[in-house]
Amino acid sequence: MTNEQNQTKKLIIGLTGGIGSGKTAATDWFAQQGIKIVDADVIAHQIVAKGSPTLQKIAAAFGKQVLTESGELNRQAMRELVFNSKHAAKNLAELEAITHPAIREQAKTELQQAGSAYVIMSAPLLLESQEAGLASLCNRVVVIDVPEKLQIERASKRDGLTEEKIKAVMAKQLSRKARLAQADDVVVNDGTLEDLYARLKPLHEQYLQIVESY
Repeated sequence: MTNEQNQTKKLIIGLTGGIGSGKTAATDWFAQQGIKIVDADVIAHQIVAKGSPTLQKIAAAFGKQVLTESGELNRQAMRELVFNSKHAAKNLAELEAITHPAIREQAKTELQQAGSAYVIMSAPLLLESQEAGLASLCNRVVVIDVPEKLQIERASKRDGLTEEKIKAVMAKQLSRKARLAQADDVVVNDGTLEDLYARLKPLHEQYLQIVESY
């Protein structure tokens, strides 16, 4: 347990999984059990709200081109800079250097304020190097796992993406093998929603037991 985890005095469960794995379905179930969910994707949108210090830093680094006329983040322009421009890798690293510390600080605040028995930190890239700071806040990591073929099928049905685009997203995430190697708990989500819930229930009970020993 890190010093930061000791400061929170809470059991923090990191939850992650690849695209189409069913992370949202899992966190929705935990939320229905009264467990607080801290969602890195939600925080990532909140920190770049119009007028926020983080958005001001982004504009200072990349220029007014990344702002809309109304002063909000121009996400399309930002995506072009970090994925399709000549200096995409440099731009992405610069953007992450601004946003990731802000995401981490907001996550820490929400984790500390959570009033549920334990807390879930949900992040698609929890275990990837650029968001390793979030993983260090967690006591345990649970991976929602799904076979690649089913992963592509679900993501395509949900988002209307082509198989090529889904595989491009997957290429930016850890491989299934690497993700599973870092998991404390694994939930295989290869069936119905009811199957998923049945597999989450014993984990929930296990986490409640761990809390009792704190």
